[in-house]
Order: sequence, then C-alpha cells, then structure tokens
Amino acid sequence: MPFPRRRARLELAAAIRAELTLLSRSRGEAAQRVERARMLLAYADGESVSSIARQMGTNRPKVERCIDKALQLGAKAALSDMPGRGRKVTIPEDARAWLVALACRKPKDLGYSHEFWTTKLLAAHAQKHGSAAGHPSLSRLSRGSVSKVLTAQEVRPRKIAYYLERRDPEFEVKMAQVLYVYKEVELIREKWRGVSSILAVLSYDEKPGIQAIANTVPDLMPVPGEHPGIDRDHEYVRHGTVNLMAGIDLLSGQVIGQVRNRHRSREFIELLKRIDAIYPAGAVIRMVPDNHSAQLSKETRTYLATVPNRFDFVFTPKHGSWLNLIENFFVKMTRTMLSGIRVKSKAELKQRIELYLEEINQAPAIHRWKYGLDSIAVE
Repeated sequence: MPFPRRRARLELAAAIRAELTLLSRSRGEAAQRVERARMLLAYADGESVSSIARQMGTNRPKVERCIDKALQLGAKAALSDMPGRGRKVTIPEDARAWLVALACRKPKDLGYSHEFWTTKLLAAHAQKHGSAAGHPSLSRLSRGSVSKVLTAQEVRPRKIAYYLERRDPEFEVKMAQVLYVYKEVELIREKWRGVSSILAVLSYDEKPGIQAIANTVPDLMPVPGEHPGIDRDHEYVRHGTVNLMAGIDLLSGQVIGQVRNRHRSREFIELLKRIDAIYPAGAVIRMVPDNHSAQLSKETRTYLATVPNRFDFVFTPKHGSWLNLIENFFVKMTRTMLSGIRVKSKAELKQRIELYLEEINQAPAIHRWKYGLDSIAVE
C-alpha cells in the first residue's frame, strides 16, 4: 500500500502549464531549465518524487528541492537558481592582473616550446612561479580558474586574428592611382560603350602553384537511388605544379593568359608580346600588375624599351593585391573549374586551364570595381 503524499499538490494555471510544456520540449533552452520544467509537470500530474527521480535518472533531493521551491515561490521561480551570497574571491585583483599580463606574453619567451598558452600550461606556470612573484593565491590555480580570469578580461591568447600591415609608405597614393584607372574604365564604358581604339586596360596577376593531382583509382560516379554523389579514393599522386599568368581586359572582359611551369621574366615577356599582338598598334596598353620581381626585372625593362609608349604599368601597393580586379576571376576559377580537379599529368592540367580560358572568352564577364570610386574625380 503506497504511503500518502505529505507535500501539497502543485496547482498550475493553464498559461503556466503551457509555458512549462513548451519549455520541456525545447532544444535551445538550458538543460537545467528543461529538466526542472519536466519535474514540475510530472509532479503536477500526480507522479511521486521517487518516480520522477527514477524516470529522469536523478536523485530524490534534487527533485524535492525543485518541487519545494515551486510550492513556496511559484513554478516559474523554481526554474532558476536563487541568487546567493557567493563564494569569497580567492584570487586577489593584483594576482589576476599578473596572470592576465602573463597571458599577454608568448610562452616561448619564458623558455617553453609552445608558441601560445594553453590553460594547462598557464596554470602550471602560475602555480610554479606565482608565489615568487608575490601571489601565493595562485599556488593551487586550476585550469578552470585560468579560463574564468581570462574570459572576464576578454583575453584569448590562443585566438589568432590575421591582419595586413601597410608596409608601403606610398600606399594611399598608389591606391588612388589604381582607382583612377578604374574610374577611367567606367567613363569609357559610359561614353564610348566600352570600346576604345587608343586605350586598353588590363588587370594582371599570377596564380602560382596550381597542383596537378591524379587519382590512384577512377572516381565512382553518382548512381540514382544508391550513391547521390561522387565517391573518391583518399589516396592521390602529385605531378607537380603549374602557374597561370593572366590579364583580364576591363573593357571587354576577355582573358589573356598562358600556363607555364615557371614564372620568370622570360615568361612574363612572352605574355607581353602576346598582348602586344592583340591590340591596335597605336593604342596604349595600361596594365595593373603587382610588384613581382618579373614585372620589375632588367629583362622586362629591356623589352619594354623596344616598344616605347606601348605599355603603361600602374602598380598596386605592396600588400595591396586585393585592389587588383583579376583576383575576382581567380577566386571564381578556384571555386569552380579547379575545385576537386584531378588530372593524369601536368600537360593535361595545362590543357584544361587553357580550355577554361577559351570557355570564359566565349561569354566574357565585365568585372567592375565600386569601392572608393565616388571619391575619384576625372577631368
């Protein structure tokens, strides 16, 4: 015969019951609140404390505390912990400041092999050297305490955020020159519908290190109803790399490129000669290249001297390759044609890249630059 219930029944209003039911089924709420909502609903439906504890895989005292709090303060108050006085701070502020300052240094500077701190290494160092530094409270510092101290100060010594330092003292001037070229292109498009017999504008760059990778066994192609995607063996064979050197005409969208094993002055001059043969003899070919040594070499300057007033180079600033419009073309190429590519040889890779350039030129896309052009005035 079951013992009679000594606790009062928990009466839930319809709105509160609906809220608890919704909370008990939630996947986004804290697990503790979800668990307590289920406890209260079960008790309100007549379940015993022992039965609730057994069903939820917990103990009776935990269920009793939740129910007693609901009977005293209401069901909604029982879902969260009551504010307490809290534990006394065991790590003084000066010790915390010392720990944070330590986290802002590299462990390798203190004789460790690590480049960045882990909470374990930082705690161990503080335990060993904290007392000597005048902070005995750190002698038993735990990894969890390290994490709490650093989080409170918003210090994350293992997180790296990359940035690009402007090392070119003339960065702003060179950027303005590049933007001026793009502004000229926009004006030609507006006034002469993108056709000019006296000026050609090319954005030029290189895409080095394109890998020629071969499968060891053929890919397994999709089979409807069985394999929705391509299955590929994880092993592969490397056949070396090739380099794509390309310029994109900003007025027509045509891409002029060549694929070679290396990228030296002789390969760059070879491409310049191809470009020279494409455009009318009296036109100026304005190019926006980066600062690669091939563009600045003695060999290149010697060739340019043989075709005076033919080429006009407007160099991007150092670390300013993002200003070059052809980077958009390379990004698209990487995400489409080169994505997961497998070839049997470097020769096949070259042939497929050249075929891709032909396909692009069948329906060329005009690349436009928008950032900063409103601040450029062309008279």
